[in-house]
Parts: sequence; C-alpha cells; structure tokens
Amino acid sequence: MIKKYIANSLMIVFTFSLLMITSCSKDNATTNTTKSVTTPPTTPTANPVNLGMYEESDVVGVDSPTYRALFMTVSKMGTLTLPDSINGLIFDTGSGGLVIDADGILPASMITTSGFNFTGDSTVVDGITITNQTSHIVYGDDASTYETVYGNLAYADVIIGEPTDATITVKRLPFFLYYKAVDGNGNKVPPHEFDVLGVNSEYDFTFNNGVPLASPFAAYSPGTGLTKGFKMAALGTGNFTDADEIPLTSNVITVGLTADDIGSSSAYNFTPLTLQAPYGYPPQIAANIVYGANTITGASVVFDSGTDPYNYIEDNNAPKTITTLPVNTSVSVTTTTSKFNYPFTTTANDYITYIENPKESTQTVSILSLEYFLNNSYLIDYTDHKLGLKNN
Repeated sequence: MIKKYIANSLMIVFTFSLLMITSCSKDNATTNTTKSVTTPPTTPTANPVNLGMYEESDVVGVDSPTYRALFMTVSKMGTLTLPDSINGLIFDTGSGGLVIDADGILPASMITTSGFNFTGDSTVVDGITITNQTSHIVYGDDASTYETVYGNLAYADVIIGEPTDATITVKRLPFFLYYKAVDGNGNKVPPHEFDVLGVNSEYDFTFNNGVPLASPFAAYSPGTGLTKGFKMAALGTGNFTDADEIPLTSNVITVGLTADDIGSSSAYNFTPLTLQAPYGYPPQIAANIVYGANTITGASVVFDSGTDPYNYIEDNNAPKTITTLPVNTSVSVTTTTSKFNYPFTTTANDYITYIENPKESTQTVSILSLEYFLNNSYLIDYTDHKLGLKNN
C-alpha cells in the first residue's frame, strides 16, 4: 500500500557527558597510591528477533479470484493490551509509519468525526499521549483508489508481535492515531480498515512540530553488534489461508541485521537509497521494465507488500485509458544499480498488471505487488540506507 503523501527528515540529537578529573596537593606532600585497574564488563552481542505474521487469502472478485494480505500484531500500546478485534495491521513496505484507528483504544466519548475531544496541547489515556498535532494521509495506488485517514500525532511504548511467539518493544514511538477514514467518494469506511504497519525507510509525513512519522523498526534499537533494519523471508503460498482462524506463521521477519546480512558476501542485491528531503529515504529504485514488446527505461519502482493482487506500471507512452496486460504476457523488471532481475508472467489469477499513463493516474512510481514476496526476499538497512533484493 503506497501513500500519496510522505514527509520530512528525522533529527537525532546526541547528548554527551564530560567527566572532569581533578587532582590536588596538600602541604607539598607527595602521596603514593596504587591504582587498581578495573576491566569494564563486556556487553554481549545481541541476537536478531524473529517475528511472525498472519498470511490471509480470500476471494474478492471475478477478475481477481486470488487476494493475499499480510498482517502483523501490535499487542500493546502504553498500558493498554489491544483486543483481538484490533490486532492485525497491514504489513506494508510501501509506506513508513504506524497508523491505527482510535476505535477501541480511546473512550468513544473522545472520538468525533471532526477530531478528538480534549483540551490543551495533549492528553494521556492508558499511557498513550495524544497531541493536538493533526494531519491526514492519502493511501492508494492511483487516482482511482485514493482513500484518506485523518488523525493526530500520538506517542506510546509499543509492543509489536505476538506475546506467545516473539515481540519487540519500541519506546515512546511516534505514531498516527486516526479518528476517521473515508473512501474516494467521502464515505466513511469501517473501523480499523486502514490500520497499517509501514516499515520502509521514508517518512509518511512530518507534523508541524517537526516529528516525522517513520517505521517502528527504524525506531527500535536491536542491540550491540546489530544494525538497525529488517529482512523478510520469501513467503511461498503454503501458509496463506481464508480460514476463520488464521494461524501465525513464525520467523517471517527478522529485526536487527548482522554483518553477514549486509556485507559484500551477502546474497542480496543492494541498491543505495537516496535522501529526498523532506521525505527521508523512499525505497524507490531505478529500473528498466520490459512488458510484451514495450520497454521503459529509467522507471521508478517500489516493491510493495501492502498492494495485492495488482501491479501498476507507469508508462508515459501508454494510452490515457488504463489497460490490463493480457494473460501470458512476460514482464521483466531489472534494477539499474544492482542488476537484480524480477521476471513474471501474467495469468488470469496472479501477477495481474495494469498499464497506466502517469498523466492520468497522477502516480509516477510503478508498484510491484505482494506477489514479489512469494518467491523473493527483501531487506532494508536503516543505518546505511540501502535496500536488498534476492531471488529464492
């Protein structure tokens, strides 16, 4: 799920302490002392944390009988343990930031269609700080699918993951708590329809007070010996289900990267990400796209786990009317920096691909959907600002 609006840079302020060592003398006397040397304790190297997620499959229409989605649990915010009716945020490499509906989190009396009901700069409910900083996010793949959420900047200690499996705790995470979500026609959508765990390296936006909305994984400190970032294993299709009770698939996401993960001997094909102020480091990769007899050079692509089942290819030479590639059309996407190649062939049910003219779609970035993640791996290094892709 890619956003239309993204945002500003993150300022990190480091504070240092200076220890002043003084010496003194008394009556010109010299005192000989023996100083003991204490060896500082060694800090053990931390281990990466492997998080699970839910892989859902469902039927959504005649033109696309296969739909897949990935959901990850946020089990606690502040002192509030989230109910099962809330747990399940879309795991989204197409955006950056935690976005969640206030329904069931705040008292109903605080939530109105025009905003949250409180006075002053902020208020605290169950350890969750809600500020008066407001904004909105527009989600969608093109102009025909844009939908908007409205809300406020909030802070809380957040636990991500299933307590019975594995979790990480992110201290005082800035996130977007929304009171209303509407579709392109202004109709209100059901509660929690747009709960999103955005994990890429851009900022959804920056509030007026300078706080950016960014990936919770980027705010998490993985420990000594590890680099801030995550990798995602190839999903396959065996764990996707439309059952009423979807089982957790363990060990899908690894938070905290080792030297081997990001080193030159890694099997990943790395592309450096460029700072695009005020948006942070959007995971938009330059690539050449070939579909059928057509070639697009210098395209910008995003591998987006939050979009399925359709791919969207933006072609300046395409007709104004959106077209769908015929079944059995070969498509090849090759990144220009790392020469990583992602080929696929359209079918009636999978790899369905729209061709759009950006003048009509208002979107310049081509979007490669969740199907990429079925047979390929994905990695983001937040420290050195690079994205890794790998065939499996």
